[in-house]
Amino acid sequence: MTTLLNGRPLDGRVAVITGASSGMGADTARRLAELGAAVALVARRREKLSALAADITSSGGTAIALPVDVTDRVAVRTAAQRVADTLGPADLVFNNAGVQLISAIDALEVDDWQRQIDLNVTGVMNVIAAFLPHLTAAAERGRPADLINTSSIAATRILEKFSIYSGTKAYISHLTRLIRVELGRKNVRVNAIEPGMVDTELPDHVTDPDASALMAGLLRDIECLSGADIAETVAFIAALPRHVNISELVILPTAQAV
Repeated sequence: MTTLLNGRPLDGRVAVITGASSGMGADTARRLAELGAAVALVARRREKLSALAADITSSGGTAIALPVDVTDRVAVRTAAQRVADTLGPADLVFNNAGVQLISAIDALEVDDWQRQIDLNVTGVMNVIAAFLPHLTAAAERGRPADLINTSSIAATRILEKFSIYSGTKAYISHLTRLIRVELGRKNVRVNAIEPGMVDTELPDHVTDPDASALMAGLLRDIECLSGADIAETVAFIAALPRHVNISELVILPTAQAV
């Protein structure tokens, strides 16, 4: 893809990326490191994180791997302290970990409901709780400070069988609007990105045949977004002047209608 940014506009920034072991998270970690940020990689899959950290480091960047389940509040708080001790306090948090499990509501897949709520809602809140003191301290020092939450176009579109997933993403989008009111006054920028169809491993978790067919059709019929597209978008948001806050951004493949 054509990049929007050149040089190292993120020199001196400390970025935390959750869901960093693959897809949008991994691509964003690489891109932020290319642009000068020291990156903390947070996800559950230790081997993938270690390989990514080694790849970034071998390319001249700075990265640490933090194998953490973001649904574990204590573990996330411990990770935040390690980031501060190793790289310095975070001033850019890409709150990206999530899962997509699609089913008809009357199928009563209650374990899948809970897994999505635990990761997509509670995990997001745990990350905010652990890293918000970092962000507010950075803003108080006159530095840029960014909290970027990954939502989805599913937050606002009516997609059959997506009810629980869409509900969790609607929570993230509206939460972002609300906390921006408070944090904007403290010069912390808060943003929700709402991607359309991205070619990542996330659809691999979907077992419902109707939802799988919808996603497979999009991947087959149009040029979908890539993780690199999302990474460039996150980098662009973070590289803007400190007083500029893109608060909510819908990102669609040009040919995607639904």
